[in-house]
Formats: sequence, C-alpha cells, structure tokens
Amino acid sequence: MNELSHYDADGTARMVDVSDKPPLAREAVAEACLLAAEDTIDRILDGSLPKGEALPVARIAGIQAAKRCAELIPLCHPLPLNHAGVEFERTEPGRLRVRATARTIDRTGVEMEALCAASIAALTLWDMVKAVDTDLTVTDVRLISKTKQEP
Repeated sequence: MNELSHYDADGTARMVDVSDKPPLAREAVAEACLLAAEDTIDRILDGSLPKGEALPVARIAGIQAAKRCAELIPLCHPLPLNHAGVEFERTEPGRLRVRATARTIDRTGVEMEALCAASIAALTLWDMVKAVDTDLTVTDVRLISKTKQEP
C-alpha cells in the first residue's frame, strides 16, 4: 500500500505540502442523484414546489459549497476556483442527476470541490421537497472525472 500523504512520520494528520508542485489547469466533474416520486421530480422541474423554484436554489448552494470546500473538509487546500457549475438532468422518472464541475489553475486538484458541490446541491433539493415527499434518497455521489494539464 502507498504511504498515506495526510499523515506525517509520527502518524499526525497534516495538510499535504504541495508548494513544490507546478500550477496546472485542473478540472473535476462529480455527480449525485436525488431519488424521489415521479411527481416530486415533475414539481422540481416545473418550479411548482411550496418553497419555490428548487433548481436555482440548489445550483447556488452547490456553487457556494465548492467555494467553501476547505472550510468543510479539514485537510483540503483552499483553492481559487476559476469555475464552479451545477447542472441537473432527469435520468429516470424518479431520478434527478446533479452534475457539478470545478476548475482552477493550482497545485492540487478540485475533486473535493466538485464532490461538495454535487452533494450540497442534492441535499438542497431534498430540503426544498421534503414537505411534499418524505421518501427521498441521495445516492451515487461519485467522482466522474478529473484532469490536469499545462495552463
């Protein structure tokens, strides 16, 4: 097994030192899915929920989560994001996919920012619909891709 990078020689948790790495253009894409009744997904998509239009609120929440990732996950590096975006797609009658993208030019990747964005956007949807549907699930939170290249 490879040596764990978030621990020093004494086993103490630490932030990884990336100061010797070159800044690269980095992108990560992550997703999460909200499972709900078909009618609930209809209401999310047509904006007819009691709390209002859920998609714009969830999009802003996801973007804000990407920007605040280092405040939420203790050993993440604070990164200057060049882009954070959240999109939604109905993939089945009772399934709404949340896809988040994060980009930066820095010394470390943005996968945690993309994962935070997808997760928080999905949880925000849950919060927006819980008054009309109590049988909700957020599932399949995962990293889809991460890339890096010379800027």
